[in-house]
Amino acid sequence: MKTKMLPIGVDDFQKIRTEDYYYVDKTSLIRDLLQNRGEVNLFTRPRRFGKSLNMSMLRRFFETGADKKIFEGLAISKETELCETYMGQFPVISISLKTAHGDSYEFAKNELCTIIANEALRFRFLLDSDKFYEEEKKLYRQLIHVDNSLNSVFVMSEATITSSLNTLSRLLEKHYGRKVIILIDEYDVPLAKANSCGYYDKMIVLIRNMLDAALKTNESLYFAVMTGCLRISKESIFTGLNNLKLYSFLDAECDEHFGFTDTEVRHILDYYGLSEYYNTTKEWYDGYRISNAYVYNPWDVINWCNQLLKNPDKRPKSYWKNSSSNEEVKKFIRRMGNGVTKAQIERLISGESVQKTIEEQLTYNTMYENIENMWSLLFATGYLTPAEMPYGNLVRLKIPNNEVRDIFSGFILELFEEKVAEDGTLVTEFCAALKNGDTADVERIFTKAMGKTISIRDTAVKKEFKENFYHGLILGILLFKSDWGVSSNREAGDGYYDLQIEIEEEEIGIVIEVKYAEGGNLDAACTEALDQINKNNYTAELKEDDMHKILKYGIACFKKQCRVVLERESF
Repeated sequence: MKTKMLPIGVDDFQKIRTEDYYYVDKTSLIRDLLQNRGEVNLFTRPRRFGKSLNMSMLRRFFETGADKKIFEGLAISKETELCETYMGQFPVISISLKTAHGDSYEFAKNELCTIIANEALRFRFLLDSDKFYEEEKKLYRQLIHVDNSLNSVFVMSEATITSSLNTLSRLLEKHYGRKVIILIDEYDVPLAKANSCGYYDKMIVLIRNMLDAALKTNESLYFAVMTGCLRISKESIFTGLNNLKLYSFLDAECDEHFGFTDTEVRHILDYYGLSEYYNTTKEWYDGYRISNAYVYNPWDVINWCNQLLKNPDKRPKSYWKNSSSNEEVKKFIRRMGNGVTKAQIERLISGESVQKTIEEQLTYNTMYENIENMWSLLFATGYLTPAEMPYGNLVRLKIPNNEVRDIFSGFILELFEEKVAEDGTLVTEFCAALKNGDTADVERIFTKAMGKTISIRDTAVKKEFKENFYHGLILGILLFKSDWGVSSNREAGDGYYDLQIEIEEEEIGIVIEVKYAEGGNLDAACTEALDQINKNNYTAELKEDDMHKILKYGIACFKKQCRVVLERESF
């Protein structure tokens, strides 16, 4: 039997259902939304959690002329009375603001014009409707106006942009005789970019006025759904919008509709013959808590399965990391010592939790203003998740999984490398001691270096992660030795070594195996490291490259302690 394609980067519901893609059924969102909705509904979830696909699904369900076949066999099809009442019964305005950004306000505004105009063009038949006065058709033409002198781009005044969704709603209601559903995906993306590029004040006014006209003073509105990463504070964008219903990470309603549940992930793995990878998948991509539900990051699960189908020996990695700059974590780590203590970060990295008061209403221009806002930002964007049921806004936060822990540790190591670069003597002394086989100096200098960063606490976090972290610290020093050939995690002999160094001019080869000393038994961990080097013949490549003097190091770490043992080999 031919397996369905994995929908990597596909967020069009109709395409997924008609072109043989695997679909995780989230159509029960429609039922829950209709039963519990407000007039304006805002779902806040991190990026890559299925927001755009769900918005596409809502459009395909509600809009007039809906293709009912694409919902056959799905959960919502069992709600026969609801389907008869709502499916295909409404004009729907559906826009995504994910591309409404740029390095300047003018560019971003033009992108917004294009988004609105392209949506308006879906209803070009309004120009032929006999239900409108010429003045009303003129209003519609303003939404699709093209300036040929500007390379045929769509152009609107700010006043037209502000009233655009309201205008289109009124025209559609008059044509169809039904009130309109408005869907706005990624509503806060223009504000995030505007904040980073210095035109936030202009953009916030434009977006606020447009949303006010569309959602607050729009008599043609039946209901609206918006998605975004953050709930922007009322004072900033939702002034006077008293009909807003929020579905956030702290709310139980619709908790399983964004992200994959454990059952859904088991089904995916089983379908593709990947059930043996369940534990790894859970450790790396699960752990996001929404009220009482735990969900996986869908983007990661789909990409991970795709990689495994190509290469069953593939190691897990952070796919989410590569879909963003992760600026939130980077700025948080750089506050270490300035509002963020090493102890707090050590607890998070080690799998423990930190209790904080979460503010769900933020503004992009103040979210880095103080450390309390930054904790709230990390929570809202999915880098931290509740460790237990919150008590009001008092939330005990933790890192959800190995993937996010890897993102945190990556930026910690990056900051460590910067500090190493500032210390001109550390690299020279450490590398000299390593080359000369001076274990006492290697211990002393590396212990000093560890004092510049966090330590890993002795917790339930897997030993593999702890070893990788200390491995990264050593690599962060060695990479500054530009005349040495340094390689990491490569296959040699019968396994994969941690670190290997070739000093060609002196024909010296060095292999290093790093161990985390569970319970602080440094000597035993060093012995284990050397045994692994010898058992797996990690020096084979060095011998092939004519390194006549070989140094084999076992390095054991525990918190900020280390122990170094050495075996020499010459031939």
